[in-house]
Amino acid sequence: MLAANHQREILNSSLVTRQSMDAATLTIFNHLFASVAEEMGVTLGRTAFSPNIKERLDYSCAVFLTGEPPQLLAQAAHIPVHLGAMPASVRAAVERCAPFRPGDVVILNDPYLGGNHLPDITLVSPVFISDRWSVAGGQPTDHSSLTTGHYFLVASRAHHADVGGMSPGSMPLSTELFQEGIIIPPIKLVDAGARNKAVWQLILRNVRTPWERDGDLAAQLAAHATGAARLVEIVERYGLEETLRQAQALIDYTATLTRAAIQMIPDGRYIFTDYLDDDGQSDDPIPIRVTIDVAGNSLSVDFAGTATAVAGNLNAVPAIVDSAVAYCLRCVALALLDADLPMNEGAFAPLVVRVPPGSLLDPRPPHAVAAGNVETSQRVVDAVFGALAQALPGLVPAASQGTMNNLTFGGAYPDGMATSSSHFAYYETIGGGAGAGPEADGASGIHVHMSNTRNTPVEALEYSFPIRVESYRLRQGSGGRGRHHGGDGLERAIRFLASATVTITAERRRRGPYGLAGGVAGQPGRNVLLRGKQTLDLPGKTTFAVEAGDVVRIETPGGGGWGEPATSEVFGDL
Repeated sequence: MLAANHQREILNSSLVTRQSMDAATLTIFNHLFASVAEEMGVTLGRTAFSPNIKERLDYSCAVFLTGEPPQLLAQAAHIPVHLGAMPASVRAAVERCAPFRPGDVVILNDPYLGGNHLPDITLVSPVFISDRWSVAGGQPTDHSSLTTGHYFLVASRAHHADVGGMSPGSMPLSTELFQEGIIIPPIKLVDAGARNKAVWQLILRNVRTPWERDGDLAAQLAAHATGAARLVEIVERYGLEETLRQAQALIDYTATLTRAAIQMIPDGRYIFTDYLDDDGQSDDPIPIRVTIDVAGNSLSVDFAGTATAVAGNLNAVPAIVDSAVAYCLRCVALALLDADLPMNEGAFAPLVVRVPPGSLLDPRPPHAVAAGNVETSQRVVDAVFGALAQALPGLVPAASQGTMNNLTFGGAYPDGMATSSSHFAYYETIGGGAGAGPEADGASGIHVHMSNTRNTPVEALEYSFPIRVESYRLRQGSGGRGRHHGGDGLERAIRFLASATVTITAERRRRGPYGLAGGVAGQPGRNVLLRGKQTLDLPGKTTFAVEAGDVVRIETPGGGGWGEPATSEVFGDL
C-alpha cells in the first residue's frame, strides 16, 4: 500500500505545480464535476421508459473538456464498458458535426464511427458558457463585448432494448453489421434547440417499440439539460478561468497518480492467453492473447496473437479494448495506491495499447459486433488480469464469471393485454460469480467487471411483459474451490405466457472461469429450455421460438477460486 508520505511525494512531484492547485480545492472540483455526471444519470434513470434503463440502469453519463481532441473530465459510477469507450464517440461527434451552436445534440451508434454496438445510443452536446463568467461573480462593463463558447461537452450512452435488426432486442446471432439494427452515424438530433423531426422519425420507424425509444431518447435529452445547467452553475460560482484551470489540473494529477501506480508494478513482460467459447457460427475456440510490458512508469499492452476477426458477432472495436484495459489498470491502481483516483483522461495517458488490424479486436466493416461489447470485453479483462496476476500475485483475483449472459426476447402482446404498443422487446444481462482473491471469497450473484447494472426486479418484469419468473436464486456450489472460494452464479428461470423469439448470447459455457494460485475454476454456465416434459440443453449462443408455457432457464457461471483448497475439499472428509 502507498503510505501517506509517498502520496505527498507524488503530489510534490506532480506536473501540476503547487501554485496551480492545492489538494483541498482539487478534491472539491473532482466531486463537483463527478456530481454533474451523477445527476445526469439520476435524471436519465428517473425519466426513462424502458425497464432496461429505468430499472437495470443500463446507461452511463460523462463530462468532457472541449479540446483537440476533447478530454474526459469526469464520469459517474456507471458502466465501465460504456465509459471507457465514450471518448471515441465524443471525438467522432466533434469531428463530423462541429462547429456547434447552443442547443445542438449529436446522436450516434455506428461502431465504426465512434460507437461500440448498435443498441448503445450515444448523445453528445456542447455546453456554451458566456465569457461574462471569466471572473466569478464579475459582470462585464461593456455588454457589447460578450462572447460565448462551448468549453465543455456532456455525453450519455444508454442501451436501448430494441433498435431493429433481425431479432427482437437487437442482439442477434449476426454475421454482418446490417443485421443488427439501424445504423446511426454522427448526426444532429437537435439543431440549435430544434428537434430534427426527420431523424427522430427515421429512428422510430426502424424499431419494434417506437413509443419506448421515444421516451428513452427524451430521457437522455433531459439528462443533458441537467448536465449543462450544473456546469453553468459551477462556472457562475468559481469563474470560467478557475474552473478550466482546475479541470486541467485534475487531469494532470490523475495521470501522475496512474504513473505512480504503474511504477509499483515490477518491471517485466507478462503474457496470458484466454479463450472465448465460440462465435455462434462455428465451434472453434477464439484466443485472446495479451503481452504486457512494464518499464518504470510506462505500461504497454499488445494483443498480437489474438484471433483474426470472426464470422459471428464477437468482434470488438478498438474503443472497447481501450475501455477494458483502462478498467483493469484502474482497478490495480486503486489497490496499489490505496487512495481515491479520479476517472478522467489522465487515467489513459500512461497507457499504450496495440491491437492487430483486422483482428477480433479491430475488425473491418461490415463485420458483426453486437456481442463484442458485452462478451469480448469481459474476456479482454480476464486476459489482462491473467497477465497482471503474474506481476502482482498477491493482489489480482481469479477470473469472475466472464460473461454478461445476454438474454433478449420479444413478440406480440396477446389479445386483451392493454399496452402502449402491440409488440414488446426486452433485454437484460444476468449476474454471476466474482473471482476469489488473496484475502476473501468472491461475491455471489453480481454483475462483474465491464458490466455494472442492477437486475430487473421480478415485479417490473412481470408487470411489463407476458412472462412469469419461476425462479431467481443462487447456484449453490458453482464457485470454484480454493483457500478462498469463487462466488456462486445465479439461476433465473422465465415462463413465457405468450409466444416470443428468444436470443441468448453467453460465454463460459464450455470453460469455467480460471482459478489462481492453485484455486479451482468456477463451474461453467448452462442454458436450458423446458418444454412440457422435455429438458433441452441449449448452446451458449442461440436464437429460438418459444410458445406459451415454455420455460427458459439461465444458469450463470461461478467465479474462480484462489489458493490451494483444503485437503478435505479435494478428497472429501477422511
